[in-house]
Amino acid sequence: MKNMSLTFSIFGICLLVPLALKAQPPTYPPSVEKAEKALVYRMNIYSKPPSFGEGVRLAIFQNRDHVGSKEAMAYNFSQLERAVESAKRFDAQIISFPELYLTGYALNPKMARDLSQFSDGPYIKKAQAVAKKNRMAIVLPYAEKAKGKDDALNYYDAIALINSKGELLESYRKTHLFALAERINWSAGDGPYNVYKINGFPIGLLNCYEAEFPELQRILALKGAKLIVIPTAADYYYTMPDGNRTKVPYPDVSKLLIPAAAYANNIFVAYSNHVGYEQIGKDKWLYQGNSVIADPYGKLLLAADRRQTTLLIADILPKAYGPTHPSKANYLRDRRPRLYHDLHKTTVPFGGGHQYPAYPAGKKDYPGYPTEKKESP
Repeated sequence: MKNMSLTFSIFGICLLVPLALKAQPPTYPPSVEKAEKALVYRMNIYSKPPSFGEGVRLAIFQNRDHVGSKEAMAYNFSQLERAVESAKRFDAQIISFPELYLTGYALNPKMARDLSQFSDGPYIKKAQAVAKKNRMAIVLPYAEKAKGKDDALNYYDAIALINSKGELLESYRKTHLFALAERINWSAGDGPYNVYKINGFPIGLLNCYEAEFPELQRILALKGAKLIVIPTAADYYYTMPDGNRTKVPYPDVSKLLIPAAAYANNIFVAYSNHVGYEQIGKDKWLYQGNSVIADPYGKLLLAADRRQTTLLIADILPKAYGPTHPSKANYLRDRRPRLYHDLHKTTVPFGGGHQYPAYPAGKKDYPGYPTEKKESP
């Protein structure tokens, strides 16, 4: 149970009807388009930020970005600076942005290559300077390019983790790519799944689709993470590489899998999404705006409005929560790893039979997905 004597909660109120899923993509009326750009604050914070080693004050920025050009990157970075300044007024110690925030998510292969930068590129350096100036760690998703063993360039859906001293701790490369839409743009990372200390508090990173793989959350929890931050780009419908719109909307995992992951590992899990539209040519991607922070009880500590630019700020403080079970039962301690050898099998019978790994050596595409002609870099 919570034992803290004083909790200070501020909730931004936005009287907007939740967006309903229909057969056709949902749309925004003009009034919402304008209101969406006004920043709403939603908070669950104590009178003081967590002390070193006790926890961390986390900010999540959900906004409508620009996409697919150098001008878009400049605009998105200006909004990053705005968000950091806003979060600093409430003494946030770390701030996270949505997946591929710097470039926008809805890229084609040519854009992905043209806009990617090295992990010591100009925008990462600028973000390091912002982090150092404001003494705030930054989780910045971006498009990374890196040289492989043969000096050929590879491209990754990456996340830069920068500490409050302005040091780049890691450029985490997404290991589980979503469908052909991502596999034609990016190579897959190979981990490892590292845990880092921010304000002396252990934090891990995952990326979007990876939120839906319990194995990854468990790995980070076993390594000691007490908070997992997951930038995402969860939309409703999108245009596939063959030009057709998806017939099934993307599932909203924010109120099911995210709280379940927090409960199953007795940790905090944060999900950081875009809101509004991204548009490339005639195609539009409408994002779900379902950024949330779940607590170790599997409850939503905070949730953003689906249609609104929002800054969530919450104190991640494990000592405010007791055990989830009586008699000191605990999912992590009560595991029996020697019984789990079937999880490592590379040939399994589900769906008529499947052969792992998903990425054969030297290939970028998953088996079972049609190979498309890729645009040359």
